[in-house]
Amino acid sequence: MHAMTRLNGKTAVVTGGATGIGRAAAKRFIEEGAFVFIFGRRQDALDAAVADLGPNARAVKGSVSDLADLDRLYAAVKSERGTLDIVFANAGAGSQLALGQITVEHIDEIFDTNVKGSIFTVQKALPLMGEGGSIILTGSSAGTTGSPAMSAYSASKAAVRNLARTWAEDLKGTGIRVNVLSPGPTATELAVAALGEEGVKAFGALNPLKRMADPAEIGAVAAFLASQDSSFMTASEVAADGGLAQI
Repeated sequence: MHAMTRLNGKTAVVTGGATGIGRAAAKRFIEEGAFVFIFGRRQDALDAAVADLGPNARAVKGSVSDLADLDRLYAAVKSERGTLDIVFANAGAGSQLALGQITVEHIDEIFDTNVKGSIFTVQKALPLMGEGGSIILTGSSAGTTGSPAMSAYSASKAAVRNLARTWAEDLKGTGIRVNVLSPGPTATELAVAALGEEGVKAFGALNPLKRMADPAEIGAVAAFLASQDSSFMTASEVAADGGLAQI
């Protein structure tokens, strides 16, 4: 348990919150005093996450690319909590396809989740938010670096970075901040299963810290951006990538 209580009494939404970075962030938010709604597509993963996160977590099943699902999410937040302080628009999709292999379906899947999903996750949250609110978008080191076969994903994450800059202007005077958290390779359950032990080592070797991030390390940065410790930050991108995109 973290001794800090920076998020006491706050209400948060974490999309893609059942696994990986989203679940780690939800856990940290709750440890710091928040009540968290996690949103995701798999009921089994949501159930397991809520069992782990405890009584200050609620799960809502749905997809960020489905506007009716998002409406149900925010109806649940409004019904139980009334207002919303923190939105972590973290749900993401990404797969590798070289330029010659890219399909329309590949583009649609990635942009529907990462760009359209981020836009409507935030737009539909705004009526519940006010002064002191924090919006966090999950970017990626891939948004600033060129990685083979990652062009659609990289483009979607570069778009997310620019959404934050534009929205900081749109939200001027509201007291709501919007920032981007850009992780590098992170050892989520899915990543470890997909890469295997050798792959984890190979990916980790690409950055100056010579390892992949633990999801909890990214969750800790999300908690900072969610809290008043980052009260004078908006339109910023915080890279938690072991230096991958910086060096």
